Amino acid sequence: MLIAGLDQLEKVYNIVRTTIEEVYPHYYPAGAVTFFLSHHQRSHIEEDLRSASVYLFAIDGQAFATCTVRGNELCRFFVLPPYQGQGYGREIMDQLEQLLWKKYNTITLDASLPALSMYRSRGYREVAYTRLLVDGGDYLCYWTMELKKDS
Repeated sequence: MLIAGLDQLEKVYNIVRTTIEEVYPHYYPAGAVTFFLSHHQRSHIEEDLRSASVYLFAIDGQAFATCTVRGNELCRFFVLPPYQGQGYGREIMDQLEQLLWKKYNTITLDASLPALSMYRSRGYREVAYTRLLVDGGDYLCYWTMELKKDS
């Protein structure tokens, strides 16, 4: 786990974009996928690189996952598709939670459909549900979740 700098903008952006383009169409309609791509555009990632803690995760020097930490919130957590289903997401979450437990008693995140079951299996509970109308009359649905320390 290393903190990403502005010089790693393209790595972070490519992990995010590739994951959305390859995974999200299996869970969401086209309008929602377009929304995700717009929401996680290069300029937004650059803002986070300047003002938040953006982490990159690599194996043998090859970056395969990223997550942004804003206070006690985990944001923009993406793992490239070839690395999914192999336990890497779980290992990364272990590291991130350990980091946040040092300062906070609650961790929050927004869970998309592809990651919902992983977060539930870790003990995260839904505290809010959002259904957002996006382009083409499609809906984007996600859950705000939280995990309390020692829960």
